[in-house]
Amino acid sequence: MRITFIKENRDAGTESISTCDTAAFITRIKSETKPGHVSALRTMLEYTNHGSGGTYGHIDKLPRICPAMEYGRSREGERRMKRYNGIVLLEVSGLSGMSETELVKEQAALLPQTYAAFAGSSGRSVKIWALFALPNGKLPQREEEISLFHAHAYRMAVQCYQPLLPFPVTLKEPSPADTFRMTLDETPYFAPDAVPFCLEQPVTMPGERTFNQRKLAENNPLKRLQPGFDSSQTFTLLFETALGRALDEVENWQRDRDDFHPLLISIGEQCFKSGIPEEEAVRQVMMHYRRQADEQTVRTALHNLYRECRGFGRKSVLTPEQDTMLKLNEFMERRYEFRYNQLMGDLEYRQRDSIHFYFHVMDQRARNSVAMDALQEGLRVWDRDVNRYLTSNRVPLYNPVEEYLCGVGRWDGKDRIRALAGLVPCNNPYWRELFYRWFLNMVAHWRGLGNRMHANSTSPLLIGAQGYRKSTFCRIILPPELRFGYTDSLDFGSKRDAEMYLGRFLLVNIDEFDQVSIHQQGFLKHLLQKTVANLRKPYGSSIQEIRRYASFIGTSNHKDLLTDSSGSRRFVCVEVTAPIDTNVTINYRQLYAQAMQAIRSGERYWFNDKDEAVLKENNREFEQISPIEQLFHCHFRLPQEGEEGEWMSPIQILEILHAKNSTTKLTEGYAKYFGRILKKNDIEGKHTNKGVVYRIVKL
Repeated sequence: MRITFIKENRDAGTESISTCDTAAFITRIKSETKPGHVSALRTMLEYTNHGSGGTYGHIDKLPRICPAMEYGRSREGERRMKRYNGIVLLEVSGLSGMSETELVKEQAALLPQTYAAFAGSSGRSVKIWALFALPNGKLPQREEEISLFHAHAYRMAVQCYQPLLPFPVTLKEPSPADTFRMTLDETPYFAPDAVPFCLEQPVTMPGERTFNQRKLAENNPLKRLQPGFDSSQTFTLLFETALGRALDEVENWQRDRDDFHPLLISIGEQCFKSGIPEEEAVRQVMMHYRRQADEQTVRTALHNLYRECRGFGRKSVLTPEQDTMLKLNEFMERRYEFRYNQLMGDLEYRQRDSIHFYFHVMDQRARNSVAMDALQEGLRVWDRDVNRYLTSNRVPLYNPVEEYLCGVGRWDGKDRIRALAGLVPCNNPYWRELFYRWFLNMVAHWRGLGNRMHANSTSPLLIGAQGYRKSTFCRIILPPELRFGYTDSLDFGSKRDAEMYLGRFLLVNIDEFDQVSIHQQGFLKHLLQKTVANLRKPYGSSIQEIRRYASFIGTSNHKDLLTDSSGSRRFVCVEVTAPIDTNVTINYRQLYAQAMQAIRSGERYWFNDKDEAVLKENNREFEQISPIEQLFHCHFRLPQEGEEGEWMSPIQILEILHAKNSTTKLTEGYAKYFGRILKKNDIEGKHTNKGVVYRIVKL
């Protein structure tokens, strides 16, 4: 069994990959290397406070180890999976030192499924390797099956190991690509003959099951508040209310005239009844009355008062509504994480003490569950209280596109956007550059960098035979994390829904583009160039402006699909000459890191006049020639150089064509339509007192 070593060079944006046998790895970690980077890291951590933000300058010298996967390189130099090892990595962190790490290793060794257990690079954590296999002793091979298998295996491993371990397992979102830094442990536990856990191949991700909530010893939520801004705000509100009660009791007290001691006693009594801790009461009094008394006097008086009084925290100076609000805030923040997905328009949640790491849509069933949990904890809340909280600014905004793009990292310099375009076999020499420009435009508009006057109005059109995997290529443009923003079911019959798609989806595939009728072409043109969607939401009373995210792409099996008589500069048509190779590994983070780097460096992401001229010329072979245009070319032609020709208006030409074919219309609207056809064919025209006339030659 071989594991993978990944060594990164952040300055150069590169990485190197090597593999090593597990037994050889265990041997390597028993002794320090000559540079001594692990020991230096541990020494630094001894003098560094947790959360201080310090970093070890040579951290890149410690390679990352991926125990679950054996990686290699493809011909293009991309990282690719060679083999899945069935190793689940568990971590127990936050230990005090080597004595606790040894205890954790001893406990982990009690299970026969433990393949290895050793100290982490910090010396304050333990890495545990647990083996898993299918009932037939084999392991899944496909990446989708591996992801499902590994997620269920991680869940089972936590449930099996946690009862044995004296410290909690550090929960993380499971992934076969999980890594850790190179470490040092003179006495690691290693069992080459470990027996793997048996797990059947799952077909879905694990269900939402939570660990048992710890029973809180303190019922007063104020005593559970951690130091920070939220607790400070709560105590300030409580103190100000208590101070108001005290001033009411000590009537007509004036700061510069009366003795402060009677007021101090009254303040202390009210703070005591409200449940404000003694130290917090001292701090608040000194903030308000620093000139009236010294700190020692205040501290002594309040300490004696707190010792004398009985019934600490039983009576609240808050109104019932304030008390309910504070308890509900504390309950929500302790039990759940909420976020409002701006792109989807959905409220999402996940339970904090949960082994499942994914957010889910907050539907009515989930809302009722939250209300029931609150009632079970003794909170006197109604459904409307929960709904008010969930639809207020207490829930932070979340933009999945921004989060993904800002986390792609630094570009390594390899051109992946044009390589993605190169997957499409074609004879168009401009395809790669045009796709590159469109891709930058798509990402720029996701970031909101385009001004409000322009949208990404250009769309690639993949044209080829059935079975060429055109739609699959459109789908793999988006990374798996953003694939929820892909759709190929745009309904032009519902204009309102079509406009809502502009703010709901990231990439819209107009599948079977040739099925878009001539009457729908005008609305499609309007949709492509629309910068925002102005809609009235259900049950709303006002028109709201919805930000556009969507870019468009299309597919078709037929070549003659462009019907706009005014031109076709909004489409990048390419004829697919062979099936597209979509069975490839795409480094999406580097793909989008390239786009982000290009945009940040000021590279042009819009199509200029030169690009549009190339588009119009390239798209001529894909334009649908109408019967009237074909009839025109049968009886007229453009004058050659030096040839004078004849100047005629569109209606005069139509009269001649009508004589040749009686089905030719002679209406005003048809004359305007025919004039656009003449202009599209680059026929010379000029304005006269009789209207626009064109220079042509009769055949």
